[in-house]
Amino acid sequence: MVVWTEFASPIGPIRLYSWRRGLLGLVLPGSNAAQLESRIEQQLGASGKITIVPGESDALLAHAVQQLAEYFAGARERFDLSLDLWGTPFQLRVWELVQAIPYGQTRSYAALARDLGRPRAARAVGAAVGANPLPIVVPCHRVVGTHGELVGYAGGLACKAWLLAHERATRIIST
Repeated sequence: MVVWTEFASPIGPIRLYSWRRGLLGLVLPGSNAAQLESRIEQQLGASGKITIVPGESDALLAHAVQQLAEYFAGARERFDLSLDLWGTPFQLRVWELVQAIPYGQTRSYAALARDLGRPRAARAVGAAVGANPLPIVVPCHRVVGTHGELVGYAGGLACKAWLLAHERATRIIST
């Protein structure tokens, strides 16, 4: 059984999904929850029917909500959650690189393609970033165009700009 909950964030309501192996989806305000739910059912329902129900008492979701609250309060730069990411080997590698982008910093699609050893694959990297089921947690908002321009984001460019400005304003400086 897949469970979900909603978190009231400064950018609007965020819906989180989990199941026994970890957090598997996050829907930003203005994004389509039904689209992610369909993808979850397609991925997990191969062995039978998957039910998706509210799960306010789910420990993993409660932990995720707590970490998101800390992130939005400027007290958390990295998430420490069990994730259940599913995608192609290429997508998984891209998402791994995205998770390594430091808080408050950005990387271009082209730079990520070079990091993968595939310098001509910036568009493929963009497609993989666009398929990320866990925005914010896998911080795809930190991926920008070659010249730093904001391009593509599931929650819209205003949301992406807000998240980047929030991170720049709240970056924790260690001494």
